[in-house]
Amino acid sequence: MNVLVGYATAHGSTREIAERIGARLGEAGLKADVRSMSEVEDADEYEAFVLGSAVHGQAWLEAAKDFVHRNSDLFQVRPVWIFSVGMPGAMRGPWRRLAGKEETVIIDDIPDHIPYRTHRLLSGVIKPGQLPITGRVIFRLMGLRYGDYRDWSAIDTWADGIARELCTP
Repeated sequence: MNVLVGYATAHGSTREIAERIGARLGEAGLKADVRSMSEVEDADEYEAFVLGSAVHGQAWLEAAKDFVHRNSDLFQVRPVWIFSVGMPGAMRGPWRRLAGKEETVIIDDIPDHIPYRTHRLLSGVIKPGQLPITGRVIFRLMGLRYGDYRDWSAIDTWADGIARELCTP
């Protein structure tokens, strides 16, 4: 089975997560093509999709939303899993409780309300240089922390579940 693991990334963290998912699918015997969604010319060649985007302002990047909009007909008849890469892992205190509410906002913003099997809100990497000065000040005032918050074990478990679903007749 030919699976697109498509991503939209701002600083590379989402691409690395997509590469890990693609590797896990490949280990399960699936043909996983890991590509930026902006580089996919013919989505019709894929039999299943795992699509993810970095989250900025509680929304997927425009490249991801454009891809979903252009190919929404395919997603009605082929299995789709989606993931979003934000910063719930960097949140502490009362902000941590708000992280779960972000997922609904993100999904509601995805165009054409594509049917998907599951969605995962994952944490990515945040470095001071990725934010403008005002963003860095707000980030620190909120008590957030810089770092790499990717949970590779959880990502592997999710990817393995996708592989099981796709490999089961």
